[in-house]
Amino acid sequence: MSSFKSLKISKAVRYQNAALEYYLGLTNSPYLHYGYWEPIPTSSDELTVARLRAAQQAYADRLLSFIPAGIKTILDVGCGVGGNAAYLLSQGFSVEGLAPDPFQQERFLHRTQGKALFHLSRFEDFQGTRTYDLLLFSESSQYIAATDIAVGSLRSLRSGGYLLIADMFRKRAEYREGIFSNCLVITELEAALTEQGFQLVKVEDISGHVAPTIDLCLYYFQTFGLTTLNYIAQLISISVPLLHRIGQRLYNRWLKEPIDEAMQARTIFDQYLCYQIQLWHLPAEQ
Repeated sequence: MSSFKSLKISKAVRYQNAALEYYLGLTNSPYLHYGYWEPIPTSSDELTVARLRAAQQAYADRLLSFIPAGIKTILDVGCGVGGNAAYLLSQGFSVEGLAPDPFQQERFLHRTQGKALFHLSRFEDFQGTRTYDLLLFSESSQYIAATDIAVGSLRSLRSGGYLLIADMFRKRAEYREGIFSNCLVITELEAALTEQGFQLVKVEDISGHVAPTIDLCLYYFQTFGLTTLNYIAQLISISVPLLHRIGQRLYNRWLKEPIDEAMQARTIFDQYLCYQIQLWHLPAEQ
């Protein structure tokens, strides 16, 4: 296990950890990814947490179907809380996880029952003592620059190894600000990997099968989240009018814009993004 005792956890990461705790409690699922909805829901009545859990398992199965024969060792980059790793372990693979967050480290080791090593490191800084048959980036590529993915993968893969990326990508580079703007521009990632000698073996666009998770989140947020906030605001306006006026000003200044944008998430996704599973091969040295 890599040792990085001095890693500093930023406030942004602590906010994300709080959101992860909420998400895990809400879904009771071992996975953090969007899932693969099949069949695709045709009405809001079909958007349920139970179906989300089924979609998340279907997503793991989809990833498994992309792994070539003969693969034995896998490094799960940005491994989250270990859902994918635990599933891959159950399928007979030797798996190690990597993430820069002690929260994820604790959950990963618990989820994998100590059967998988965890490297507490950023991928950009990772200097492993071995190489792997396959690197998995499941919704983690969006946190790493395209050139760092390409160069780091070249360093961590054995000759003839594979790179499996499943994530949301920007299909239009002009989308630069907003809730999904950290996603990589798909053409920039492809160019970076090609420059390092990787060859694209297989790609599948699963945008339509992923989007229902966005719809589900928006439905629950609008139905329960905003309704609850409005109810609390009304109670405060009745009992403590001054506090309500202060809260209203703070909301308009800090929260209104990001919430309004969040409510447009599905429109933004359809217009500017896609979700793909990509399998890349690093040809063996001659």
